[in-house]
Amino acid sequence: MVKLKEIIIFEGIVFMTIDWKKEVEARKDDFLADLQRMLKIESVRDESIATADAPLGPGPKAALDEFLTIAEKDGFKTEEFDGLAGHIEFGDGKEDLGILAHVDVMPAGKGWETNPFEPTIKDGRIYARGASDDKGPSMAAYYGLKIIKELGLPVSKKVRFILGTDEESSWRGMTHYFEKLPKPTIGFSPDAMFPIINGEKGNFTMEVKFPKVASTKLVSFTSGLRDNMVPGDAKAILEGVSLNEIKEAFAKFVAANELDGQVTANDDQVEVYLVGKAAHAQEPRNGLNAGTFLAQFLMPFMEDDEALRFLTFAGQKLHLDSRMNNFELAFTDDVMGDLTMNAGIFNFDSNGGSITLNFRYPKGIEDKVIFDAVSKVAKEFGADDFVKGKAMVPHYVSPDDELVQTLLKVYSKQTGQEAKGRVVGGGTYGRLLERGVAFGAQFPGAVDTMHQANEYMELEDLYRSIEIYAEAIYELIK
Repeated sequence: MVKLKEIIIFEGIVFMTIDWKKEVEARKDDFLADLQRMLKIESVRDESIATADAPLGPGPKAALDEFLTIAEKDGFKTEEFDGLAGHIEFGDGKEDLGILAHVDVMPAGKGWETNPFEPTIKDGRIYARGASDDKGPSMAAYYGLKIIKELGLPVSKKVRFILGTDEESSWRGMTHYFEKLPKPTIGFSPDAMFPIINGEKGNFTMEVKFPKVASTKLVSFTSGLRDNMVPGDAKAILEGVSLNEIKEAFAKFVAANELDGQVTANDDQVEVYLVGKAAHAQEPRNGLNAGTFLAQFLMPFMEDDEALRFLTFAGQKLHLDSRMNNFELAFTDDVMGDLTMNAGIFNFDSNGGSITLNFRYPKGIEDKVIFDAVSKVAKEFGADDFVKGKAMVPHYVSPDDELVQTLLKVYSKQTGQEAKGRVVGGGTYGRLLERGVAFGAQFPGAVDTMHQANEYMELEDLYRSIEIYAEAIYELIK
């Protein structure tokens, strides 16, 4: 009989006696230090400052390099792929497990109480952009793999811990990676919630364009940072309107809708700034869309022109209509849930206007049906051009799949909670694999602050997730 750390091997049979919690406790300080190193990097995709070795901008490349450096320090074999992706390898075998994470983050936006790229710990939470999406969970999953390596556990499969650099936008990094290497047999993405996400809705964007205008009271209108984010603020600049009239009406409007904002004058122009609530586009009802609220407020002050039609489409048809009732397209699937729409980016000036919409759709309806329905209605409001982005079809892994069953078993064992799969509107790298799911790291009942100001993760939840990831990874590769 041979005893190796906390594993007993008797006549070739491995008996597990590992105290995963104890192993995490011994590494808490190191984990926190590595996570803070990652969170300090402003890894927002910005191709306007791209270089040959940083095709998505210096931020994502810096975060990728840092994560790989951490892994190299820990003795892992790593490889980078043209500044777009990278992987960390462990073990060997004909089959391989993919752990698909991302190092890029959403723009910070406004409303932060702390510096979003100076991680702050208070009240048992770590605050920073990326704390919950996805640097915190990614580092937790990495530490789960690190524990297995450091314990010298016997494994029969290879692990590829794959890092993408633009999950929050076009997935160019992962596309490039899988052009170079085959996809893993099975895998999960630590980029959602526990117990497990075994289904993800389809996802696509479309841009609705409005024609150029000669003159109008609306000089400009801007709102939103990304199509997959409910806009947290909006700004309009007006001419030829009464400052006092706008101020009085705006004060009543924000009070009635529990919003915030201000009206200011600059020479002959009036600026109206409104603050809503940002949220992840997978459930627009979790936010307050500043763009549609401001459009609704401005409509009575406009003349009958292209600006009014732009604002009316936004403030009347899109406002509070994430389920597309105004387009006569409300649709629900018994397994995958509702079709949803998020109006994510608004722009208007003398050159015309545009609104970028993001849709999460279940099986049972096609993206073309949605695109055509929106185009038909938007034309009634003067829109004259429509651009459809790349669509990702709905993804679903059976609850009976061995991968799903193994992950649920580990989660239930670790938490004592009954666990079953669920479907979400969010899109994760898990859908890139035929047998891929999303697994953690947000626990049931936790507050979801992804894509919002003051994003945070409970430290105890991160530590608990490391325990779960370590055991789950081992169960899948032993």
